[in-house]
Amino acid sequence: MAKRTTIHDVAAAAGVSVATVSKAVNGRYGISTATVKRVMDAVQELGYESSLVASSMRSRRTGVIGILVADFEPFSAEILKGVGAALRDSRYDLLAYSGSGQHEGSGWERRSLSRLSGTLIDGAIMVTPTVVAASTDIPVVAIDPHTGRAGLPSVESDSFGGALQATRHLIQLGHRRIAFIAGRPDLRSASLREAGYRQALAEANIPLDPNMMRVGLFQRETTRKPALDLLRQPHRPTAVFAANDLSAIAVIQAASELGLEVPGDLSVIGFDDIPEASQMTPALSTIRQPMQQLGAAAATMLTALMNGETLEQTHIRLPTRLVPRMTTAAPRPGR
Repeated sequence: MAKRTTIHDVAAAAGVSVATVSKAVNGRYGISTATVKRVMDAVQELGYESSLVASSMRSRRTGVIGILVADFEPFSAEILKGVGAALRDSRYDLLAYSGSGQHEGSGWERRSLSRLSGTLIDGAIMVTPTVVAASTDIPVVAIDPHTGRAGLPSVESDSFGGALQATRHLIQLGHRRIAFIAGRPDLRSASLREAGYRQALAEANIPLDPNMMRVGLFQRETTRKPALDLLRQPHRPTAVFAANDLSAIAVIQAASELGLEVPGDLSVIGFDDIPEASQMTPALSTIRQPMQQLGAAAATMLTALMNGETLEQTHIRLPTRLVPRMTTAAPRPGR
């Protein structure tokens, strides 16, 4: 009786460890495309079969969906929950891949897709990508896409409408000096939130003041200095609309550094409604976007594409809503 080929035989033939063979045949990250090819060549040559290898070699599918995120921050974490929930009862596994904070111009997404597609994943979801198109043989769906011409199926929230709601809320409370902390300029959501802010001011006949606008890049760390600059002005704002909750939290921390009370001296509203928003003190007023639903919708679109289906909609926009809490109030008399 012929000896059955084992994983140790494959490892010896490919010149790699057993752990590396396991990663390659199970579609896990952490090894190069060249190594994966060497392992799979050895698998085929030796006739090694496991349930996953056999099925993937016959179908040329791995049964794995990749999700690419720049950072594992609160927004991405909520997206991941939604994707995971949507795939829970499917035949697909989920592989999360982080660019470790790399952003515009780094090209990390293209490199990652090139590395992962074909051998490790059957399709990909990119969260807040810096690219508008992907040259790959696998289907790709974007969440909160780039500002450029749409080249990928995408899912996003109503950033313009949400920003309009946020700024109108501050205006209705009686604020006139309303500042805006913008997000990443390469993302469509950031541009639309600024447009919503501008529209609300125009509706209320409040002149747009460039001194009331700063860029925070959607990050707490990069928002602190712009927030301090805003709040140190002789005629500082009485309210701030920050383009996401992390930026809003940074504004509140900056206000505290300067001895300002929120909402007594300064009203602050964010965008996202991350879990921290309702748990902090005072609880953050914000615009709720359905982050987990964004992830679920992207997963549904992607699996349809992977199954060869034609999408009825290639771009989906989900509604947002105002969630007023404790960081917004009417300005003090004389302010």
